[in-house]
Amino acid sequence: MSTDPNREPETPILVDLTPAEFRARLPELLPIYVAAMRYPRGTEHHRAPMWSEHATRPGWRALGAALPSDPDTLVGVTYGYRGNPHQWWNQQVRAGMRHAGHSTAAIEALLDDYFELTELHVRPDAQGHRIGESLLRELLTGRPEQAVLLSTPEVPGEDNRAWRLYRRFAFRDVVRRFVFTGDARAFAVLGRELPLDPPPGTNQEIP
Repeated sequence: MSTDPNREPETPILVDLTPAEFRARLPELLPIYVAAMRYPRGTEHHRAPMWSEHATRPGWRALGAALPSDPDTLVGVTYGYRGNPHQWWNQQVRAGMRHAGHSTAAIEALLDDYFELTELHVRPDAQGHRIGESLLRELLTGRPEQAVLLSTPEVPGEDNRAWRLYRRFAFRDVVRRFVFTGDARAFAVLGRELPLDPPPGTNQEIP
């Protein structure tokens, strides 16, 4: 696929995936995740059961993205669900916030009502078409939760497409340089209030 900067980006086609469709297309979706995250080949086999289980959680929604030049091939994927204190990610973030010095009240206020943006990935050779932005905006539109949280690998100077996307959408730091159990890399936990575009004059803050 061309990455010529002078070429007009294609407008992505977004596809809402039911749980059944999501599971059926895991062999197509997981390689996008592995390539985008630069994980070793074979990681998809370990992640498949977890992604499948996530599709059963309350508030779950998933989207795929394709380009008009090849509408039958998904090149992007995102999904998430409503956060819950019994979930592993919630418990990890809670511990990270405590270690970072957040008060108990601030932790409870944030983790009481949030949407976990679990995955958002675009195949590296398909980037540059605002696919990530389109997926993010569509996934978060109309969510009933008060906030959205996500984690993304730390990179020097926040210099990659994911970081620029999240900063453009006004995500702020919750925890920095956090190491999740099972992954040696440092991650940042970022968050912002919902709805995506708050009414003018409001000043809702992530604790």
